Amino acid sequence: MYSKEEAKQIRQQFWTMFGKRYDRKWMLYDTKLKDIVLKFSFEDRRALVSIDINHEDDVFRAYYYDKLVSLKNIMLEEVSDEIIFEENYLLESGKMISRVFIMLERVKIQKQTDWPVVYDFFHKNMDKMESFFVEYKDFIEA
Repeated sequence: MYSKEEAKQIRQQFWTMFGKRYDRKWMLYDTKLKDIVLKFSFEDRRALVSIDINHEDDVFRAYYYDKLVSLKNIMLEEVSDEIIFEENYLLESGKMISRVFIMLERVKIQKQTDWPVVYDFFHKNMDKMESFFVEYKDFIEA
């Protein structure tokens, strides 16, 4: 088991190396839509690329989520046929969000031999997720 400090250093090293490997500006929090973000996550034994709807108001969160669901067939075709839709996704913090995501399982941030696979997964899928979001942002927002 790693101490908090060791775990923090591993995470920092992972993200630093990812940034060096793929030196580009990702959209992420700069979607221009309040409470909707594109996100990279590397959790316990899985990596995710997602669109997170963080709106505090359940009605607004459901509205944006329904917009994404209405685009599901397009997302399955243009982004990934393994995309997952979860209207009520509970974060570790206890906050409820809506999330549309692609997942890579059986990878660990502590295992550096997994990093190249995760880097490729992040790059390939976030590139597609960003392109989709830019293409359909006006529809999602309207």
